[in-house]
Amino acid sequence: MNRIRPPSSLANRSVPEPGTFSPQRPSADVVHWRQVTLPRRIACALAVLALALAFSSHALLAHPMEGTNAGFVQSVDGPAPGPFLYLGAKHMVTGYDHLLFLVGVIFFLYRLKDVVLYVSLFTLGHSLTLLIGVLADVSVNAYVIDAIIGLSVVYKGFENINGFERLFRVKPNTRIAVLVFGLFHGLGLATKLQEFMVSENGLVANILSFNVGVEIGQILALLGVVALLSYWRTRPSFRSYSFAANTALMVGGFLLAGIQVVDYVLFS
Repeated sequence: MNRIRPPSSLANRSVPEPGTFSPQRPSADVVHWRQVTLPRRIACALAVLALALAFSSHALLAHPMEGTNAGFVQSVDGPAPGPFLYLGAKHMVTGYDHLLFLVGVIFFLYRLKDVVLYVSLFTLGHSLTLLIGVLADVSVNAYVIDAIIGLSVVYKGFENINGFERLFRVKPNTRIAVLVFGLFHGLGLATKLQEFMVSENGLVANILSFNVGVEIGQILALLGVVALLSYWRTRPSFRSYSFAANTALMVGGFLLAGIQVVDYVLFS
C-alpha cells in the first residue's frame, strides 16, 4: 500500500517553538531579535508606553517639590515629622525615575533575599547622599544629576539584556552599580530640596522624617511591582517579552536623560 508523502517543502520545514514564528517564513508583523521574536504591535505599544512615561515624568519632574508642597517646605520653622514623612512617601511613589530603575534592578531577581539585598544597597546609597547633600549643603547641578539618573535606567535595562557581555565582553558588578546609582538618586532629591529655603530649625528631624517616608513609599511601590512581576513570570509571555520590556526601559531612560540635557542647555 502506497503512503501519501507530504510535499518536500512541508517535510523539510522545521516546527517552530510555541510562542515563536518559523524562521523560514518571517512575518511582516514581527520584530526579530536574537532568540526573541515579538509581535510588532506589542513592541510598538511598549515603546509608546516608555515615551508616555518619560514625558509624564518630565511634566512632574519626578519629584513632588512643586506648588503647595514647595510652599510648605519653605514655610516650615521647626520639626514637622508627619508632613515630611508624607512628602517623602509621595516622592517615591511619584518618582518614576526611581521606580523605573528599581523595576530594572528586580526584573530578574526571583529570590526574596536577593530583592532585599539589592533594594537595601539602593536604599543605602539613596539615604547617604540625601542626608549628606542637604545637611552639608553639597552643591551640584540638578540637570546633570537627573541626566545621570536617567542613564541609570538605561544601564540597568542594557545589563538585563546582557548588552555588556554581548558587545564589550565584560560583566559589570551589579551590586556596586546599584549602590553607586543609589548615591546619584539620593543626590538628585537633595538638589531639589536645596532649591528652597529650608529652615535650619528642625532641619535634621525633618530630613530624617523625609528619608523614612521615602523608604516607606519605596516599600509600598515595590510590593506592587514584585506582585506584578511574580504573576507575569508564571506566564509564557514573560520569556518572550522580557527583552522588549527592558528595551522599553532603555528608551524611557534615554528620554529622561535627553530631556535633562536639553533643559541644561536651555535653562542652566
